[in-house]
Amino acid sequence: MAVHDDCKLKFLELKAKRNYRFITFKIQDQQVVIDKLGQPEESYEDFTSSFPENECRYAVYDFDFTTDENCQKSKIFFIAWAPDASKVRNKMVYASSKDRFKRELDGIQVELQATDPSEMSLDIVKSRAL
Repeated sequence: MAVHDDCKLKFLELKAKRNYRFITFKIQDQQVVIDKLGQPEESYEDFTSSFPENECRYAVYDFDFTTDENCQKSKIFFIAWAPDASKVRNKMVYASSKDRFKRELDGIQVELQATDPSEMSLDIVKSRAL
């Protein structure tokens, strides 16, 4: 499975320049390509609503939060979205390519796997960030 160069470039922009709040990726023609770029002002709800109900996706999300000590922090989440309604073959392709793709994105701090929206709710993301 190949990874399009844009995926790595846009991820670096998200990580270093904070040009994007999130990026969703899809597998198309045997390579991982960008599906959607989320602008910095977009919310977590905008992010979760960008996932299709019946297709798998990978995503990275730049999550800003405040610690109990009142420090502003940020963590980059990698989310593997594999809804129950997606085709078995689709789930298998995404599952078998996930680790290789994740290795291409240097700087991911937390990983989540979700099969429905409740598994990547804002409360879960907050609890995993702290």
